[in-house]
Amino acid sequence: METKCKGRVWIFGPDINTDAILPSQYMNLRDPKDLALHCMENEHPTFAKEARAGDIIIGGKNFGCGSSREHAPLSIKGRGIACVIAKSFARIFYRSAFNLGLPILECSEAVDGIEEGHLIEVDLAEGEIKDETNGKVYKATPIPSFMQAIIDDGGLMNHIAKKRALSQTR
Repeated sequence: METKCKGRVWIFGPDINTDAILPSQYMNLRDPKDLALHCMENEHPTFAKEARAGDIIIGGKNFGCGSSREHAPLSIKGRGIACVIAKSFARIFYRSAFNLGLPILECSEAVDGIEEGHLIEVDLAEGEIKDETNGKVYKATPIPSFMQAIIDDGGLMNHIAKKRALSQTR
């Protein structure tokens, strides 16, 4: 179970809603790679082209507010973003992120202390966020092991299928 990720930071402000994450005109798309082409295009026009697999999003309070669209966290995951760190998440986005296998952490201090372009390493199991650019370390609530297992399996549906398959082989 790999619980560490390292990547370049992209900063977004408070109250980033699901329409900002993925504009509504793309809700007819289903493939995460297609959705990823439009992720954050109105908030940061170069994000979808320049973000690399393993990069990390940092957002303010209430990240993912608005309509309950699984397409929003799916577009982030499809872009290859390793995790999202925010001051807080909208409840429905929080659930959708874990259901889809997208790691998220809440840490106000990291949001306030890390700048765009910094390289950070995140230990999801320990809740530790290291800013390798300035040497600061921040502490978030770690992802519980049972939720980390859902992420490791690629989301809730894959996790359930894996559990079912394991129980049938016993």
